Amino acid sequence: METLMTRSLCQRTAFAVLAAVTLSSVNLAGCVPRTEDDVVVYSALDEEFAAPILAGFERSLENEVYVIGKFDVESTKTVGLVNQIMAEEKSPRCDVFWNNEILHTVRLQKLGLLKRHDWPVPSDWPTDMISSDSTWCGFAARARVLLVNTKLLDDPSEYPQSVSELSDPKWKDQCAMARPLFGTTATHWAVLRERMGREDALAELKQIADNALILSGNKQVAQAVSAGRVAWGLTDTDDAMIEKELGYTVAIVFPDQQPDQPGTLRIPNTLAILKDSPHPVAAHRLANYLMSPEIEDRLAMGPSSQMPISKESKFPPAVLPEQTPRWMRVDFEKAAENWELWATEVAEIYSQK
Repeated sequence: METLMTRSLCQRTAFAVLAAVTLSSVNLAGCVPRTEDDVVVYSALDEEFAAPILAGFERSLENEVYVIGKFDVESTKTVGLVNQIMAEEKSPRCDVFWNNEILHTVRLQKLGLLKRHDWPVPSDWPTDMISSDSTWCGFAARARVLLVNTKLLDDPSEYPQSVSELSDPKWKDQCAMARPLFGTTATHWAVLRERMGREDALAELKQIADNALILSGNKQVAQAVSAGRVAWGLTDTDDAMIEKELGYTVAIVFPDQQPDQPGTLRIPNTLAILKDSPHPVAAHRLANYLMSPEIEDRLAMGPSSQMPISKESKFPPAVLPEQTPRWMRVDFEKAAENWELWATEVAEIYSQK
């Protein structure tokens, strides 16, 4: 059913905002508004989470600025939006890119498609959460966790504790991972390539392909665990929390916490303003609005239970254990290097899975 907020890029119709109303996807075939009372956002964060926040931005400015949002399909949404931004390089339509992960934002940075911005964050913002040239900034993270079916594994001492156990023959056909070609799983393995080295990472991926159940996405992994199709799987905290909140007998493990292990990978949302964006003033205002402790708290309180980066955040997300996990130290800009070659090599392993 068409929502009350449907609009096209050729329309700037003000709309009433109700609690359950969300922005609908836009058709980019038409013209692009050039006045400063519009701002175009490409969002890989799910529409149900992003749209109310974008609507709140409109309300905060008393509809001085109207947000036009484009959301893409679940399976390839980040890649699809990034490809569109790249295709529009000479005539940008997007002002602000709200990515629900980071690797492909860094790809746009390396291509010179992002604009430097003075992000409203403190000087002690984690270095892996802001770019070296200030073209993007990270906030509201998810973590890469192991979701365990507690009926199949009823003794916590039996729970897997490391991502590396995906290749352990002990768990053959009893563990699951998303195909590492898209989203956070692709980001995860790009990071591990930098830690392990290319050859070791490819060898590990081949072993996992033979040992684990390979599914289309993190949500499917979480559902396979909750349904008892496998005993455990590697997924994101938001997908894990959905299964937990639905009442399934599952437990969340933050992996690799031992001193000789790398820690749990934390992947933030990222914001970036496009170079030569059509509406730079409105883009600046929206980016500053989104990069705030209040927005992080909204995402923490929501069903995705995203983890604030700001020390000023007031709402601890339900997904965090009592003891804060030890986070992996990451250089995402290095992880994104040679992405095209790396993606081709990974695809050769997983294209038939």
